Amino acid sequence: MDERLFQEERTHVHPQGEVHVFSAGAMDLERGGHLPEVEIAYQAWGTLNADASNAVLVCHALSGDSHAAGWWSRLVGPGLAIDTKRFFVIGSNVLGGCRGSTGPASMAPNGRAYGSSFPQITIGDMVNAQRRLVASLGISELALVCGGSMGGMQALEWARTGGVRRAWITASASKHGAMQIGFNESARQAIMADEGWLDGDYLPGPGPRKGLAVARMLGHISYLSAEAFEGKFGRRRQENDPETFQVESYLRYQGAKFCERFDANSLIVLSRANDLYECNSLADSKASFLFTAFTSDWLYPVGQSAAMHEMALAAGRPSVLEIIDLPYGHDAFLLDDQYQAKIVKDWLNGA
Repeated sequence: MDERLFQEERTHVHPQGEVHVFSAGAMDLERGGHLPEVEIAYQAWGTLNADASNAVLVCHALSGDSHAAGWWSRLVGPGLAIDTKRFFVIGSNVLGGCRGSTGPASMAPNGRAYGSSFPQITIGDMVNAQRRLVASLGISELALVCGGSMGGMQALEWARTGGVRRAWITASASKHGAMQIGFNESARQAIMADEGWLDGDYLPGPGPRKGLAVARMLGHISYLSAEAFEGKFGRRRQENDPETFQVESYLRYQGAKFCERFDANSLIVLSRANDLYECNSLADSKASFLFTAFTSDWLYPVGQSAAMHEMALAAGRPSVLEIIDLPYGHDAFLLDDQYQAKIVKDWLNGA
């Protein structure tokens, strides 16, 4: 197994785009909530052409951010599948996030962090905020919207509601099944069981770090396949601590590191938005679709991508389904720069 595919810190070979913050104004939310002021953090790479027809929006997964050329550095950049010499590529942090966009850690009108008062958002709310951002850049229609996992749900919602010519959805679903909801609820309960949770109104600083770390550990278990875990760890022990398995140390490290960059309330709000999402028809879509899925992905199994493909065909939309046989689990959509990349590049080139 290729060990480089599991390097947590990857070299970012593309210069980071400048982070901008777009003021989207007030938003009424799909589930009845209201935000008096919404800000969306975004970055962009490449050049928008004269008729603004080459814009691509890259949507991130639950724990991602606007730096698409970083976390998807295998696919986004000059000469890569999403070619920044050809496309004007936008990455935005979702509404409800904690990497520059309005979320539970943002200041409410009363001068305190929203915390538990932050309203429940939906995938549709995320997309509506992105629509305002895209329109502000002078773009009336996206050439492509794409993403994996939660990012794939955003891409599907864009395609369902219009304003995009092509949609590439990888390792995702039109709705969560019971197991996916179960994983997310377990992560939420781990956070809420932490004594530092304080019903969601913890102060910046310590917060429910133990619970958030356990939630991230659960996530990492679901991201890899059994084969990937065995290949990377097996039953090997730490050299400096023979009583500790390497997989234990790995999960503890990932949990602790996650607490340095992510807000527990955002994880709760975003994971709940994932669970609430449900798309049952693409009848109003005008997009062409590409769905990619991985045989070893047990978190978002192949059947969910096949169901979206059938939904697109039933709506009379051009659709391609590609199933990739790799052993890396759900993380394959981030790691595969060979098969997935060629499929996307050929599809964008009309093959």
